Amino acid sequence: MESEPSVPRPPAAHGGPVSHAIFRLARLHKLTAAQLLRRTGLHPNQELVMMRLWDAGPQRQADLALAMDADSATITRTIQRLERAGFVRRMPSVADRRVTIVEATPASRGLRDDVEAVWEELEERTVAGLDEQERATVLRVLGRLETNLAGDDG
Repeated sequence: MESEPSVPRPPAAHGGPVSHAIFRLARLHKLTAAQLLRRTGLHPNQELVMMRLWDAGPQRQADLALAMDADSATITRTIQRLERAGFVRRMPSVADRRVTIVEATPASRGLRDDVEAVWEELEERTVAGLDEQERATVLRVLGRLETNLAGDDG
């Protein structure tokens, strides 16, 4: 059973019902993530940077930007904010002083459990009412849409 969108599709978007639905869903998902992340002191996407640092360890800022699919200016602002909050530290590379290495601080390690709890709650809110088969179907379809947009016939 297909549910009707809570916000009617504008006439100009009638040629793209799936794209309009994705836009609305992405917006609501990000708003919900922001609301849940408030209790950690992080903003959306900052937790993704922290997850990467916790899992992969210290890394070049340029590599972090690449992994986050972010431009240099965006990742620089994000890192600066996280640094001001005391969650990351930047330092020049020992091998190449032109390269900046970013690492999670010991203070950020206390955030990890909170961030994981936020993501679990976000997941449950997102897929509430879906059984395991429906969840698997959603993941498969979203994967295909991502592949389509990435231009990979894969």
